[in-house]
Amino acid sequence: MPRKPLIARTVPALRRAVDALRARKATVALVPTMGALHDGHVSLVRLARRRASKVVVSIFVNPTQFAPTEDFSSYPRTWKSDMAKLSAEAVDLVWYPDVKTMYPDGFATRIVPEGPATAGLEDRFRPHFFGGVATVVGKLFTQVRPDFAIFGEKDYQQLRVVARMAADLDLGVKVIGSKTVRERDGLAMSSRNVYLSDDERRVARELYRAMKESAGRLRDGEDANTAMMAGAEMIKTAGFALDYFELRHAESLAPVTSVADGPMRILVAARLGKTRLIDNMAV
Repeated sequence: MPRKPLIARTVPALRRAVDALRARKATVALVPTMGALHDGHVSLVRLARRRASKVVVSIFVNPTQFAPTEDFSSYPRTWKSDMAKLSAEAVDLVWYPDVKTMYPDGFATRIVPEGPATAGLEDRFRPHFFGGVATVVGKLFTQVRPDFAIFGEKDYQQLRVVARMAADLDLGVKVIGSKTVRERDGLAMSSRNVYLSDDERRVARELYRAMKESAGRLRDGEDANTAMMAGAEMIKTAGFALDYFELRHAESLAPVTSVADGPMRILVAARLGKTRLIDNMAV
C-alpha cells in the first residue's frame, strides 16, 4: 500500500517538516499546484523526483489570480483523488494551506512583475493574473525554500514570469519547465478540461492542430504572418472565440517576424463555450 505523504497546514508545521526533509543534505523540489491533479501534474512530480531527493507538492487554489468574473468558487477541488495520486508517486510532503494562512488579516504586500508578465498575451485579457501568481509563488518559494521548482510548459507565459521573478529576486530556486502532457488527440491536459461538453471536447483538439499546422508552415519557410493567419482561421472556423494566436520569442516573449529572430513559440488562448483553453508549441 502506498505511503501517504505528510500534510502540513500551517507555516510552522511546514518549516519543521521541510527541515526534517533536509536532514543529511537532501535536496528538495517543489511542485506548486491548485489541485484537481491529472497526468500532467503527475509528470511534474516525476520530474521533481528525478531532480531532487525529496518532493513537496503544494495544493492551494489561489484567489488573487482569479478575477471576480472567473471560476474561483467552481474550480474543481478533488482532495481525495489528489492524495491518492500523490501517495502513488511517493511524494514526501503536501503543503495544504487555507486562504487565511496565505493571506492573513492585514496582508498588504504584493509582487508586481513586469517583463514577460507584460507581453500582451494573458496579461491583456487577465490583467490581474500575474500579480496574483507572482505573489503566491513568491510566498511558496520563501515558505518551502526549495532547490528546484517544477512548472508545466502548458502555462508558458506563467513559466517565464516565475523564472524571471526567481532570478530577479535572488530567491535561490532553479525553475524548471516540464513538457506539456497531451491527450491522444493533442489536447493539452488541464484541470479545466472537465468543463467541456462532449461536443466541445471533440472540437477542442483543433487548437493543437492549428498550432501544428502553423509551426509546420514556419519551418518550411513560409512568411510568419501568412502562417499564423492560417492557424488563426482554423481555430475560428472550428467554433472558438479567439483571444490570441501569437508567434513570440521563446524566452523574452517579444513579438517575432521570422525564424531569424531566435527560438520561437506559438501561444494561443481561445474560448469554447464557457471554457477558456490556453496552449503553446515550440517552432
